[in-house]
Parts: sequence; C-alpha cells; structure tokens
Amino acid sequence: MNKSSLTTTALTVLRVIAGFLFAAHGWQKFNEFTIAGTQASFAQMGVPGASAVAPIVATLELVGGIALIIGFLTRVFAALLAVDMLGALFLVHAPAGIFVGNGGYELVLLFAGAALALALAGAGRISADAAVFGRKGSKLRVLA
Repeated sequence: MNKSSLTTTALTVLRVIAGFLFAAHGWQKFNEFTIAGTQASFAQMGVPGASAVAPIVATLELVGGIALIIGFLTRVFAALLAVDMLGALFLVHAPAGIFVGNGGYELVLLFAGAALALALAGAGRISADAAVFGRKGSKLRVLA
C-alpha cells in the first residue's frame, strides 16, 4: 500500500468510527435521556443556557455524526463537533481530572482530537465530499 492509500484508509476509518460514536451520543440524548432530561442534566452540570444548548448539541452530535460517516461537509461538522467537545471538556469535565470513570475529560478530549484531525485533514478520497466537491477547479474544493 502506498502512502496515499494508507492516508485514505486512515481518514476513512477515523471518520466512520468517530461519526458512529458522535451519532450514538446524539441518539442517546434524544432517545435514552430525552431532550428534557438532557436539558436538566446540562443545567445541573452548570452548562450556560442548558435549555437551548441541549437540543442543539444533541442534533449536532446526531446529524454531525451521520455526516462524518458518509463524509459530507466533514470539515464543517468536524470543526463544530470539536468545539462541542471542547465546551464539554472545559465546562463540565476538566475539574474531575483525566479519567472518565471519575467524570473526567479523557473521552471528550479524544473526541475533540479526532474531530479536529478531520477538520484539518478533510474526509479523504472515499467520501461524499470528494465526490461532490473534489473536482479540479471547483471553488468549493477546500471542502473535499
């Protein structure tokens, strides 16, 4: 395998796994916790504007995760998801230390890093972005 093939494979693996996990967390906020429960949880954790932020975060994680899986608007959704995770890190998890078992930030930091890597690198060749925006001369090629 050449370096280009390895990079394509790595980006695809990262994108699909991160997308699946983000989508699962968004789905959980809608279906297991419910939006009302997520709002209450966010308020209890001290998230500012919890009643407005909870449905936005749940939607971003669900829709953004699906977008990452198919590789559509990857840089945009990945950047938004990175900001989402950094917000969770600084607003909620940082005081608890590193380990997730203690409510710490290790998982949200890993999610933020994966999202940031995708925002910087893009979706790769096996993606909707490459198919839609990847043509030479396209003014939106930066999205590919």
